[in-house]
Amino acid sequence: MAKKVFLCGVLAALLSACTQPQKSASPSAPPPLRAVTSLTAFPAELPLRAGSAPHRILVTGTDNDGFERTATAKFSSDNPAVATVGPDGKVRPLSAGAANITAKFAGKSASVKVTVLPNLPLTPALSPGGGEGEDKSAGTGPQVSFVNDVMPILSKAGCNSGSCHAKADGQNGFKLTIFAYDPRADYHSIIKGARGRRVFPAFPEESLLLRKATLAVPHDGGLRIERDSEEFRTLANWIAQGMPYARTNEPALTGIEVFPKERRYRRESKQPLLIQARYSDGAVRDVTELAEYLSNDKSLVTVDDGGALTVGKFSGEGVVVARFLGRVAVSTVMVPSDRMLPAEQFAALPVHNDIDRLVYQRLQKLGHLPSALATDAEFLRRASLDTIGTLPTAEEALAFLDDKSPDKRAKLIDRLLAHPAWADHWAVKWGDLVRGNPFRVGVKPVFLMDQWLRDSFRQNKPYDQFVRELLTAQGSTHKTGPPALFRDKRTPEDASGFVSQVFLGVRLECAKCHHHPNEKWDQKDYYQFAAFFSGTRRKGQGISAPISGEPEYIWATSTVAMKHPVTGEDLKPRAPDGPEVVIAADRDPRATLVDWMVHPENPLFARAAVNRVWNAFFGRGIVDPVDDFRASNPPSNEPLLDWLAKDFVAHQFDLKHLMRTLLRSHTYQLSSAANETNVGDTKNYSRSYRRRLPAEVLLDAVTQVTGPRETFTGLPEGSRALQTWNNMLSSEFLDAFGRPNSSAECPCERDARPSMVQALHMMNSTKLNTKVIATDGRARLLAASKATEEQIVTDLYLSAYNRKPTSEEIALATKAFTAKDATRQSAAEDILWALLNSAEFLFNH
Repeated sequence: MAKKVFLCGVLAALLSACTQPQKSASPSAPPPLRAVTSLTAFPAELPLRAGSAPHRILVTGTDNDGFERTATAKFSSDNPAVATVGPDGKVRPLSAGAANITAKFAGKSASVKVTVLPNLPLTPALSPGGGEGEDKSAGTGPQVSFVNDVMPILSKAGCNSGSCHAKADGQNGFKLTIFAYDPRADYHSIIKGARGRRVFPAFPEESLLLRKATLAVPHDGGLRIERDSEEFRTLANWIAQGMPYARTNEPALTGIEVFPKERRYRRESKQPLLIQARYSDGAVRDVTELAEYLSNDKSLVTVDDGGALTVGKFSGEGVVVARFLGRVAVSTVMVPSDRMLPAEQFAALPVHNDIDRLVYQRLQKLGHLPSALATDAEFLRRASLDTIGTLPTAEEALAFLDDKSPDKRAKLIDRLLAHPAWADHWAVKWGDLVRGNPFRVGVKPVFLMDQWLRDSFRQNKPYDQFVRELLTAQGSTHKTGPPALFRDKRTPEDASGFVSQVFLGVRLECAKCHHHPNEKWDQKDYYQFAAFFSGTRRKGQGISAPISGEPEYIWATSTVAMKHPVTGEDLKPRAPDGPEVVIAADRDPRATLVDWMVHPENPLFARAAVNRVWNAFFGRGIVDPVDDFRASNPPSNEPLLDWLAKDFVAHQFDLKHLMRTLLRSHTYQLSSAANETNVGDTKNYSRSYRRRLPAEVLLDAVTQVTGPRETFTGLPEGSRALQTWNNMLSSEFLDAFGRPNSSAECPCERDARPSMVQALHMMNSTKLNTKVIATDGRARLLAASKATEEQIVTDLYLSAYNRKPTSEEIALATKAFTAKDATRQSAAEDILWALLNSAEFLFNH
């Protein structure tokens, strides 16, 4: 067989190709703002405190092409005694009352209603523990506090970043907490650390804190604050006022908002952002200059320290994250292709269900036209591999291709969802998430968990029931599967991190030690969620020997005991974005948690579930990664995600209903071949995304096409790879193609990227070569049959690709039979080997 390597390489190259789309640059310059059809101002209402800092207004003009751009308007105030406005759109509140600000541009006008609230009276300032930080000096300017005024400046300057004073040991004797997760510790470090030498209330501007930041004395961190800046004046005023930690009745930050929240941009355009902070007293504050910014795709859009966006030369979609005092807001940047498509083209597209309607709406905004419908052969192969993890046989493929029924795709979907292999395929996927470490849990509990998963999917158990049985598990780890979860996740912290990530799509792990850098979660959120698992009890052998360990018994009490690791506060159980709860005396806290999770109005549970299933069928989650829901990682199509979640709940969490809905959509049935409008689309589902087959699915496909059965230690002869339940069952093929090692902490997300190891394994594996040339293999049986050379080639194509070869492919492949020293058998083996090593076989199109 080796003598045909050259021929096979040519065949493999010609038979299929799998390339990733490339972004194309546009040399065009940004056009000027065209004829304005409307003018709007943000914010439409502006509640400010008298004497507070100015707040900017952004004016937006919409041109006749539907694009919005910030306009350089002229401003006026109808009540200058209450509020004035500068030519830059900055409103300065002067005294309590109401005023209207009018903006005019290109013959259009927009107005902003300004309400100026009375200034808060100067009240004694508070420190965390009393004493230090009291109002020792009146200072000058508005009253400031460490919490609301100083911390944002330090964060913006990067003082509490991991590369500066928030290192594990601090920097040059000065230590702050990462992302200011413990402001009280930061406060004491500044005013009391190093014997109080960092602040000098008698001469605030000579404080070491300011001299270092302005480079008046050497500073390894470089220049952080300009001496003539507003930030410098705020810090100096804070020191002069006695370094107050907080003011009595000081309003608390409740959230931030970004404008524009979502906008379409022309290439190479610019846009200033406006970040508005909202406070508990109803007032707002412009914190644009104090916020921190991050672009998730710098080739698409960049953002400077002042919040000014610059759009690049590529089309696509990205987000800019704005962070202020632990609060996060995102601005979605959409850059459509140069040529906008007429609405009539989208109106003419088939709509099988609301998935299509919502996807088309998004694509129309971006200027991506969906690809053509996939062929019957492509749909058959894709749907079978995605739904049951099994390659159709040559006979099944031929029957489907010859079927002329108009509803044959719908009938195929129903057959696939009723297929016995469906349970095994989805049990493997969930095994990646919940399978325990056999070296800690023991082999028997891992096996029982696997059997419980397969049985749950055979019953098509409602997803809410599935989760309830798993998370409220009790009993012996040697009798049923679910208790193994709590043998593996042994602490409340381990259990809560796992549950939040897998079932809510929220990664809370960062908040275990400090405030999440790109989300609102802090330590209190983390440990309040862990409190739900603090009543779980165990008896028996804790760590099991892999083979013959003893059982452990799991049960739950209503006791909840969880303290904040920094403040020592007793914490009540609370789920992310949920209310604090009190656990009844006879109630399992985990059951109370599940009640909240499966409630129809839960903001996370159903969305996380449908997003995970969507990812399995479409190759990319609507939120991606699938278990990373956060404000700074927004869905690519939020209306679509919301509709799927509501439909899932309305149908009693029926997984098969969800999958049937996805499979029947026109969007799922699109071709993977790009057109000129969507070649750069990688996350809006304008075409099918090509995906490498999972390890178990690929090995079963190889086995089915070649003929000889695979063997696995400890499983009956003829078992499929989809029936393996433990990575301890040896298989070099499965390991090469990404079978996760459950000795690592699950959930174990697979790496679906192709690798050189995989390519070399397919080309050079002795075991794979043995399958191709086996005496009972497909190639040898075909060669020994009375089939013509063309019929042999056709059978191999139907078996491997589930389609008939083209005339060109037949002409090329049959040359193998006339090559020098070739035999009928060697030619059939060479063709089969080439097909197995092609992208069309290894990938699902």
